[in-house]
Amino acid sequence: METVYTRRWSASYTMDFDLDAAALWEVISTPEILEACHPFCHSNKAIQWDQDGHSDVLVYLNGRTYTRRFQTWSEGDGFTLLIGEESGPQSYVVWELTALSHQASRLTITVYPYILAKLPRVLALLPHVVWVRPRLRKYLKSVISGFQYHIEHGEKVPRNHFGRHPWFS
Repeated sequence: METVYTRRWSASYTMDFDLDAAALWEVISTPEILEACHPFCHSNKAIQWDQDGHSDVLVYLNGRTYTRRFQTWSEGDGFTLLIGEESGPQSYVVWELTALSHQASRLTITVYPYILAKLPRVLALLPHVVWVRPRLRKYLKSVISGFQYHIEHGEKVPRNHFGRHPWFS
Protein backbone atom coordinates (compact mmCIF):
# COMPACT_ATOMS: atom_id res chain seq x y z
CA MET A 1 0.00 0.00 0.00
CA GLU A 2 1.68 3.18 -1.18
CA THR A 3 0.96 6.08 1.12
CA VAL A 4 2.54 9.38 1.97
CA TYR A 5 4.02 7.56 4.97
CA THR A 6 5.97 5.06 2.85
CA ARG A 7 7.93 7.91 1.28
CA ARG A 8 9.78 8.19 4.60
CA TRP A 9 12.90 6.24 5.49
CA SER A 10 12.01 3.02 7.31
CA ALA A 11 13.43 0.39 9.62
CA SER A 12 12.46 -3.29 9.69
CA TYR A 13 13.11 -6.40 11.67
CA THR A 14 12.26 -9.98 10.72
CA MET A 15 12.21 -13.15 12.80
CA ASP A 16 11.30 -16.73 11.96
CA PHE A 17 9.05 -18.74 14.30
CA ASP A 18 8.68 -22.49 14.76
CA LEU A 19 4.94 -22.01 14.56
CA ASP A 20 2.57 -22.23 11.63
CA ALA A 21 1.31 -18.94 10.21
CA ALA A 22 -2.28 -19.45 11.39
CA ALA A 23 -1.16 -19.95 14.99
CA LEU A 24 1.18 -16.94 14.84
CA TRP A 25 -1.68 -14.86 13.42
CA GLU A 26 -3.86 -15.89 16.35
CA VAL A 27 -1.23 -14.50 18.72
CA ILE A 28 -0.46 -11.21 16.98
CA SER A 29 -4.13 -10.41 16.29
CA THR A 30 -5.31 -10.96 19.88
CA PRO A 31 -6.67 -7.81 21.54
CA GLU A 32 -4.39 -6.35 24.23
CA ILE A 33 -1.66 -8.90 23.38
CA LEU A 34 1.08 -6.30 23.84
CA GLU A 35 0.71 -6.60 27.63
CA ALA A 36 1.96 -10.20 27.35
CA CYS A 37 4.50 -9.80 24.54
CA HIS A 38 5.89 -6.26 24.44
CA PRO A 39 8.90 -5.75 26.75
CA PHE A 40 8.38 -1.97 26.93
CA CYS A 41 4.59 -2.05 27.46
CA HIS A 42 3.11 -0.85 30.73
CA SER A 43 -0.47 -1.37 29.48
CA ASN A 44 -2.38 -2.04 26.27
CA LYS A 45 -6.13 -1.46 26.22
CA ALA A 46 -8.43 -2.01 23.27
CA ILE A 47 -10.61 0.91 22.19
CA GLN A 48 -12.31 -1.10 19.44
CA TRP A 49 -11.52 -4.69 18.39
CA ASP A 50 -14.12 -6.15 16.06
CA GLN A 51 -15.02 -6.63 12.39
CA ASP A 52 -15.71 -2.88 12.07
CA GLY A 53 -12.20 -1.84 13.09
CA HIS A 54 -9.28 -2.11 15.44
CA SER A 55 -7.67 0.46 17.69
CA ASP A 56 -6.00 0.45 21.08
CA VAL A 57 -3.92 2.51 23.48
CA LEU A 58 -0.36 1.53 24.33
CA VAL A 59 1.28 3.02 27.40
CA TYR A 60 5.03 2.51 27.47
CA LEU A 61 7.10 1.95 30.62
CA ASN A 62 8.22 5.61 30.56
CA GLY A 63 4.58 6.80 30.50
CA ARG A 64 4.52 7.78 26.82
CA THR A 65 0.98 7.05 25.58
CA TYR A 66 0.31 6.16 21.95
CA THR A 67 -2.88 5.28 20.14
CA ARG A 68 -2.71 2.61 17.46
CA ARG A 69 -5.32 2.98 14.69
CA PHE A 70 -5.30 0.04 12.30
CA GLN A 71 -5.60 1.07 8.66
CA THR A 72 -5.77 -2.35 7.00
CA TRP A 73 -6.49 -5.80 8.40
CA SER A 74 -5.73 -8.79 6.20
CA GLU A 75 -6.83 -11.89 8.09
CA GLY A 76 -3.91 -14.29 8.40
CA ASP A 77 -1.49 -12.05 6.48
CA GLY A 78 -0.95 -8.93 8.55
CA PHE A 79 -2.07 -5.37 9.10
CA THR A 80 -1.01 -1.76 8.88
CA LEU A 81 -1.51 0.91 11.49
CA LEU A 82 -0.79 4.48 12.46
CA ILE A 83 0.72 5.01 15.89
CA GLY A 84 1.43 8.16 17.85
CA GLU A 85 0.18 10.47 20.53
CA GLU A 86 -3.47 11.40 20.15
CA SER A 87 -3.69 14.32 17.67
CA GLY A 88 0.10 14.21 17.27
CA PRO A 89 2.39 13.09 14.46
CA GLN A 90 1.94 9.47 13.40
CA SER A 91 4.30 6.68 12.40
CA TYR A 92 3.14 4.13 9.86
CA VAL A 93 3.72 0.48 10.77
CA VAL A 94 3.39 -2.66 8.65
CA TRP A 95 3.11 -6.13 10.22
CA GLU A 96 3.60 -8.89 7.64
CA LEU A 97 3.17 -12.60 8.23
CA THR A 98 4.64 -15.18 5.85
CA ALA A 99 4.12 -18.93 5.94
CA LEU A 100 7.45 -20.72 5.49
CA SER A 101 6.12 -24.27 5.88
CA HIS A 102 3.35 -26.07 7.73
CA GLN A 103 5.39 -25.63 10.93
CA ALA A 104 7.18 -22.33 10.43
CA SER A 105 6.37 -18.70 9.74
CA ARG A 106 8.04 -15.33 9.53
CA LEU A 107 7.03 -12.03 11.11
CA THR A 108 8.33 -8.74 9.73
CA ILE A 109 7.56 -5.37 11.27
CA THR A 110 8.45 -2.23 9.31
CA VAL A 111 8.17 1.25 10.79
CA TYR A 112 8.08 4.47 8.78
CA PRO A 113 8.68 6.87 11.69
CA TYR A 114 7.36 10.39 11.95
CA ILE A 115 10.66 11.57 13.37
CA LEU A 116 12.59 13.48 10.67
CA ALA A 117 9.49 13.40 8.40
CA LYS A 118 9.45 17.18 8.07
CA LEU A 119 12.98 17.24 6.68
CA PRO A 120 13.59 16.79 2.97
CA ARG A 121 14.25 13.09 2.37
CA VAL A 122 17.87 13.64 1.34
CA LEU A 123 18.62 15.63 4.52
CA ALA A 124 16.93 13.03 6.69
CA LEU A 125 19.02 10.14 5.35
CA LEU A 126 22.16 10.56 7.45
CA PRO A 127 20.44 11.11 10.82
CA HIS A 128 18.08 8.25 9.98
CA VAL A 129 20.91 5.83 9.20
CA VAL A 130 23.12 6.92 12.10
CA TRP A 131 20.58 7.61 14.86
CA VAL A 132 16.96 6.55 14.11
CA ARG A 133 17.34 3.21 12.29
CA PRO A 134 19.66 1.57 14.86
CA ARG A 135 17.31 2.50 17.72
CA LEU A 136 14.22 1.42 15.80
CA ARG A 137 15.81 -1.92 14.85
CA LYS A 138 16.76 -2.54 18.50
CA TYR A 139 13.18 -1.72 19.49
CA LEU A 140 11.66 -3.97 16.80
CA LYS A 141 14.01 -6.83 17.66
CA SER A 142 12.91 -6.57 21.31
CA VAL A 143 9.22 -6.47 20.35
CA ILE A 144 9.39 -9.49 18.02
CA SER A 145 11.60 -11.34 20.51
CA GLY A 146 8.91 -10.65 23.13
CA PHE A 147 6.36 -12.45 20.95
CA GLN A 148 8.75 -15.37 20.59
CA TYR A 149 9.37 -15.42 24.36
CA HIS A 150 5.62 -15.44 25.07
CA ILE A 151 5.00 -18.23 22.55
CA GLU A 152 7.88 -20.39 23.82
CA HIS A 153 7.32 -19.86 27.56
CA GLY A 154 3.57 -19.31 27.69
CA GLU A 155 4.01 -16.37 30.00
CA LYS A 156 4.30 -12.60 29.98
CA VAL A 157 7.67 -11.31 28.81
CA PRO A 158 9.48 -9.50 31.63
CA ARG A 159 9.67 -5.73 31.21
CA ASN A 160 12.94 -4.58 29.58
CA HIS A 161 13.85 -8.28 29.19
CA PHE A 162 16.08 -7.67 26.16
CA GLY A 163 17.58 -4.45 27.53
CA ARG A 164 16.30 -0.98 28.18
CA HIS A 165 15.38 1.35 25.33
CA PRO A 166 16.10 5.09 25.49
CA TRP A 167 12.75 6.04 23.92
CA PHE A 168 10.37 3.69 25.76
CA SER A 169 11.83 2.28 29.01
